[in-house]
Amino acid sequence: MSTVGVVTDSAGDLSLEQLVKKGIRIVPLKVRIDEKEYIDAVELSAATFWELIQNSHELPQTSAPSIGEFERTFRELATEGKTDIICITLSSDLSATYQSAVGAAKIVAPDINVRVIDSRHVSLAEGYLTLKATEMADAGKTLDEIEAEIRRLMPKILVYGTLDTLENLKKGGRIGAAQALLGSLLSFKPVIEVRDGKVLPESRQRTRSRALEYLLDKVSQNGPYAWVGVMQALAPETEEFVKQVAIRSGLDDVYLTTIGPTIGTHSGIRTVGLILVKAQ
Repeated sequence: MSTVGVVTDSAGDLSLEQLVKKGIRIVPLKVRIDEKEYIDAVELSAATFWELIQNSHELPQTSAPSIGEFERTFRELATEGKTDIICITLSSDLSATYQSAVGAAKIVAPDINVRVIDSRHVSLAEGYLTLKATEMADAGKTLDEIEAEIRRLMPKILVYGTLDTLENLKKGGRIGAAQALLGSLLSFKPVIEVRDGKVLPESRQRTRSRALEYLLDKVSQNGPYAWVGVMQALAPETEEFVKQVAIRSGLDDVYLTTIGPTIGTHSGIRTVGLILVKAQ
């Protein structure tokens, strides 16, 4: 059994079933919808979240886990025999989750060796790094080896998405440099990217179909790939989009996930996202 424990938050858009199967511990964010608070991934699945959102007139709110919640998870893993822990969080520019994890790591430092990595990514990009860390831990790699590989992979990940609206990002305060796109909400479909831990404007396409084709062009332009993934939020074009990603990437196994509450709160319904992990 591996002595390295893997911890992440709930923004990586890995299903609870997969997290349990892989032995990954999550410290979830919280989501408030219509005055009721839910624990992401534990009390609120992606499917239930989107069902609730369609019947709500208010934008959900998310909040980061506390230092104490991370500390409790780190100590639980230590009692289970983990001598080292690697904790991967969503970008610190988008959430206080990383700071909470670092605070907890300092508290347990006399007893437990915890390395906290700010993934500088969101959604399935963070999820991919978490899966890689788990794979390496299961293979008996050391904490130093795992951390070095995760940091090597981080700049190789490209993240793009097309949103039906920027309204969620605007209201949630996560829009950053994408503010420049707001003036064209009515006549364009925005394409964003996550770069250097921030949500940035990448392109403006006149129609949704052009925006999706633009994303597919990104697949064609940036290969070869070690791994590709698609995340979506009730997007009707998902099946055909995944087929085209497979064709253009040359990889049959395209990882597909539904965007969960933490990211979906800000991206909105019918978002389609693309994760490209460069092979070189």
